[in-house]
Amino acid sequence: MPLRVTFVAAAHGSPSHAERFQDDRPLDQAGWDEVQRVVGYLLPLAAAELRYCSPTPRSRATGDALGYAPLSQLALRDCDMGRWRGLTLAEAMAREPQAVDAWLADPRASPHGGESMLAFISRVGGWLDTRPGDDHARIVAVAEPAVIRAALVYALQAPPSAFWSIDVRPLSTITVSGRAGRWTLRLDAVSPQPSRT
Repeated sequence: MPLRVTFVAAAHGSPSHAERFQDDRPLDQAGWDEVQRVVGYLLPLAAAELRYCSPTPRSRATGDALGYAPLSQLALRDCDMGRWRGLTLAEAMAREPQAVDAWLADPRASPHGGESMLAFISRVGGWLDTRPGDDHARIVAVAEPAVIRAALVYALQAPPSAFWSIDVRPLSTITVSGRAGRWTLRLDAVSPQPSRT
């Protein structure tokens, strides 16, 4: 059996329209409440041999609350958005509409002065390809939604434009199995997901 890497999306309480680029805010009360509603379903993932998280306060807190005690991984950080860091997409569009259009249309573009989408996907994919572990090894990684989207695009060898078609909800899980350069998407049994209030 191949290596299995299960990604768990970090909890948060902000509505999706208020999501900010490289948002380093900690979990708010709604995020904590979400974790408490699903901890029973996600706690079994703590049995993974290796447990990691994105280096954001929200990812770390989610992993700790789920009992994973994850090791922070710099390679699982969100995309470097340069001068757009902390802005919503709408705010960036209001300030630099042509630059945002260029960034959305070309995965090699980095008009914000940070990391291109292609570089971001490659970085996350490089992390995935270099995971240690023997056959049958299980890994869990709590990460920001954008990181999970990048990992899926990489694992499926999809075009970078597929990034925009993947919706990752808080505390959702997805597993990829395989090894470097040969990943497949694995859909496991569905467990109840938290309802948004």
